Formats: sequence, C-alpha cells, structure tokens
Amino acid sequence: MSSVGDDCNELKQQYDACFNGWFSERFLKGQTDDSACAPIFRVYQECVKRAIKEKKIDLQEIDPIFETGLEEDNAKKSGAKQQPAGKS
Repeated sequence: MSSVGDDCNELKQQYDACFNGWFSERFLKGQTDDSACAPIFRVYQECVKRAIKEKKIDLQEIDPIFETGLEEDNAKKSGAKQQPAGKS
C-alpha cells in the first residue's frame, strides 16, 4: 500500500521494514520497547502530515475521532486553560 503522499513512499517502506523487524524479532519475544523505529516514524509522520495539508484532506470528514484534539487546540489559541479529565 502506498503512502498518502508520493514523496513519503520511501519513508513508509523504511518504517514498515523497521516495524516488521521489531514486531517479529522483539515484540513477539516479549520485548515491548518500540523506540528502535521511533526516529524513522517521526520523519515519516511529518511527511504524511505535510502531504495531508498539501492535498487539503480534512481528517474530520474521514473519521470523527479527529475532532477530539480540536477542543485543546482551540483552547490553546484562545488562551483558555484546559481542566484535566474528571476535574471541574
């Protein structure tokens, strides 16, 4: 499967290879530290974010789960403080 952005395909392949190696060689053997792939994941994630912006993809139209972060973003922009969950 290709990435959302053509420029991200190589990074996706690198991350997939890293993840698959980690999963089969470490995770399935009880080693849950997934930091080995974190650097390539961050680079790939930034590429995907950039591609989503360039293509003007509205994630809220795809899945309402992406609305959850909007309240925090709007509060930060307006200067309002967020209360921790369960506190009022």
